Amino acid sequence: MAHLLGADAISLTLGTRTLLDAVSLGVDDGMRIGVVGPNGAGKSTVLRLLAQRSTPDSGRVTHAGGLRVGLLDQRDELPAGSTIRDIVHGSDDEHTWAGDAGVRAVHAGLLADVDLDADVATLSGGQRRRAALARLLVEDHDVLLLDEPTNHLDVEGVAWLAEHLRARFGGAGGGPNAGRVQGRGALVVVTHDRWFLDAVCTRMWEVTGTVGGGAVLGYEGGYAAYVLARAERERSTATSATKRDNLLRKELAWLRRGAPARTSKPKFRLDAAATLIADEPPPRDPLELTRMATARQGKDVLDLESVTIAFPGPDGDERVLLDDLTWRLGPGDRYGLIGVNGAGKTTLLRLLAGVVAPQHGRVKRGKTAVVATLTQDVEELDELSHLRVVEVVERERRTVAVGGKELTAAQLVERLGFARERSQTLVRDLSGGERRRLQLLRLLVGEPNVLLLDEPTNDLDTDTLAALEDLLDGWPGTLVVVSHDRYLLERVCDRQVALLGDGSLRDLPGGVEQYLELRRSGTGSRTTRGGDEATGVAAAQPAASGLAVADRPSQAQLHAARKAIGRIERRLAKIAQREEQIHTRMADVAADHEAVLALDGELRDLVAERDRLEEEWLAAAELVG
Repeated sequence: MAHLLGADAISLTLGTRTLLDAVSLGVDDGMRIGVVGPNGAGKSTVLRLLAQRSTPDSGRVTHAGGLRVGLLDQRDELPAGSTIRDIVHGSDDEHTWAGDAGVRAVHAGLLADVDLDADVATLSGGQRRRAALARLLVEDHDVLLLDEPTNHLDVEGVAWLAEHLRARFGGAGGGPNAGRVQGRGALVVVTHDRWFLDAVCTRMWEVTGTVGGGAVLGYEGGYAAYVLARAERERSTATSATKRDNLLRKELAWLRRGAPARTSKPKFRLDAAATLIADEPPPRDPLELTRMATARQGKDVLDLESVTIAFPGPDGDERVLLDDLTWRLGPGDRYGLIGVNGAGKTTLLRLLAGVVAPQHGRVKRGKTAVVATLTQDVEELDELSHLRVVEVVERERRTVAVGGKELTAAQLVERLGFARERSQTLVRDLSGGERRRLQLLRLLVGEPNVLLLDEPTNDLDTDTLAALEDLLDGWPGTLVVVSHDRYLLERVCDRQVALLGDGSLRDLPGGVEQYLELRRSGTGSRTTRGGDEATGVAAAQPAASGLAVADRPSQAQLHAARKAIGRIERRLAKIAQREEQIHTRMADVAADHEAVLALDGELRDLVAERDRLEEEWLAAAELVG
């Protein structure tokens, strides 16, 4: 594969923090690289250096002759007064770009629901993100460097982008496609979306930051293979650490055997102990999202009763976001909320939080409900930009009871992964991910029993996401999460519902895949009005059965459906057994990149088969009743 760009022994220090220390990297034709690492470690910095938008303190970044590099920043800075057409196509005539099938595909995937002549100042966050992405994707770049491209995209947009990038940067890989170039160029993407990393990337870079010595570690395979390889690496490190701890204890015990003895010890023994201490590797950034106390919940939490919300549309017509909606949230309910951009997800959260009031109907709030909302906007901390991290938490509460012990604000901040020196950092100097952590901490110290989380994964690194999921796993209160992150929704939510833009809330027994199938099949319009009596959520029509609700299946159809259920369940059991075997095997051969990659491919095939069978099972079960 042709070499496109590279970094040779680059180093970069910001203030007293060495982000990169003699790091060398290479990007070849056909590579799709995912970049992960702790917040503030320097992931965005790596992209800017590779794009030659920033200069390292030492070392150099080289590009192949005539290389065209496109960079997507985290913030979509679009010129005020411009239209989407101006942003995406500049001064090009419409017939020039409209005749290009690739450009039309980008329009269909990202801009189908927006007016090309709309002023960018009127766009939502998701629309601005899609416009910035579209501008980059319609241009003829050899290398794309994308910084958090999935932020503000809905699950449908994330799925489209993943498919587009796989096709565009297919490369010449091994296996059945060996020797056949599917797409020229390379991709480097920083993202916290683990499904996206697995779906798109064929190798990973982990930026360790100051805690890991300013290194960038490489791994073959997607995110799942990276997690397994990293786990194996840390297991080996732990084994080595145990051995060195034992050796260190022996050395120190030997050195402590009496003052007279110490003065006569051979110098080489003193040097050996000093070497052991000097080589002790620094610990990784400690992160522990603590399960703080929550206010006691009563029987009633939040009820929406026949709620309607409408806004005037751009053409003067009334746009109905929620139409006669009834939804009952009980104690301990855990909902994932998905839907198209502009369907009203954030509005629904604001309604539950009491920030907006419905035009019709009412919101009934339980007497003991203590609601906290994590918004998408990290800029809400701008008014506190002059304060230090620990001071922001102290304004909310100086001490918090955790596990029967009282922790100070400084101790709590450190548990959330802010090292002692970072806890004294001004808010204005925090990275986007660190701001997100601070937002979450401000919520938790208030001891809420209802959490409304609007895109909580934006700007968080994968380690923080794992800690957040661990926290939410044991959350004793009521939870509503708006997110495009499939991993998060599937792990922390018991039930998923969707706003499809028709004013109703639809139940999704099949989760995100059922939602995407509804969107693809065009059956996202409302078909029922009453819905489930307990929750008020309209039930989605079975996507695969092909039967209307009123149809009565014949005995032959019922018999066939029962046989299908038995067959599917047997196959699913075998798939689960094989998946377990593969995970065990991947852990055993974690050091063999090619073996891990082959097993990862087999695992993906099994996951795809399992998803298909689960859809068939749902359809058959719906038929049987």
